[in-house]
Amino acid sequence: MLQTAQYSLGMIQDEVRQLIDRGIVSRHQPIYTLCKHIPAREWMRFETELERYDFLLRDRIGDLMCQECWDND
Repeated sequence: MLQTAQYSLGMIQDEVRQLIDRGIVSRHQPIYTLCKHIPAREWMRFETELERYDFLLRDRIGDLMCQECWDND
């Protein structure tokens, strides 16, 4: 999924949005579901970045995506 070792919240959201768009994950699933789609060696960095923004692995993927900016608002 993510190719670089450095994660940002925006990068995570972009990658998760692609997984949602392809129907691989749902906004209703917990964030920890994403670990199936992140290489195990990268998961710690991914998780650390989410924790920086107070996301818990039990939170819904939709909670992570609600931070999106919508152009039509």
